[in-house]
Amino acid sequence: MKIKKNIATSENGFIFNPATGDSFSGNAMATAILSAMKNNEPDEQIRKNILEKYDVTAEQLNRDWEDWTIQLREANLIEC
Repeated sequence: MKIKKNIATSENGFIFNPATGDSFSGNAMATAILSAMKNNEPDEQIRKNILEKYDVTAEQLNRDWEDWTIQLREANLIEC
């Protein structure tokens, strides 16, 4: 999954899509994931990092990852 190049993010969780004018707020985990995506890290590496850093099971991460992907797609933040 790859975030669009024009998407602006900040360290405090602000996300801005200049193409649509939409802005969003994300938590620390969302900010870390978006940063990794902007750095072209593979999904599997991002997931591994989340499992190491946060108190979440692999099963929960898989469910949340699917929801996250849907939200990013609906917000027009990722390249399809």
